[in-house]
Amino acid sequence: MVDLGKLIQERIRDVDDYPKPGVVFKDITPLLADHVAFAGVVDAIVNHHGRGTIDKIVGIEARGFILAAPVAYHFGAGFVPVRKKGKLPSRTDEETYDLEYGTETIEIHLDALEPGDRVLIVDDVLATGGTARAAADLVRRSGAEVAGLSVLLELSFLQGRDKLRNLDVHSLVTV
Repeated sequence: MVDLGKLIQERIRDVDDYPKPGVVFKDITPLLADHVAFAGVVDAIVNHHGRGTIDKIVGIEARGFILAAPVAYHFGAGFVPVRKKGKLPSRTDEETYDLEYGTETIEIHLDALEPGDRVLIVDDVLATGGTARAAADLVRRSGAEVAGLSVLLELSFLQGRDKLRNLDVHSLVTV
């Protein structure tokens, strides 16, 4: 039997001073290259929420896309990308937020979600909570319901969960 939490931790490497000095970047590419770890992550997210309970999966650029797309496939749900400002080709709604090393603006297509859709937001890392909060705000403004947030890794020392008190937050590993 595979200990998924331990496997995840073994497959995430720290990269010091990336993308800026003082930041320790969590590189998930070794995890993605390991079929057992990658499949285990996707299955754990789907199993936590239960098949048939989600209409759309929102994946946050860029590494969130990698996890969200196979999760959407396994749910039988649609995949909706939330991207950095200026990257989506049609009309969008946008939200600006703070992160641990600056500010960012993300966007979603105005027609991506339907009122009443049950939406799961998926990302790789929960850090300060700014990105997840902004994505949840975009989903809610569309009239859809945020069913929850699932992340591979939560950096608890950055207290991002505090910004998400009214969300069901599911982390596979918390450090």
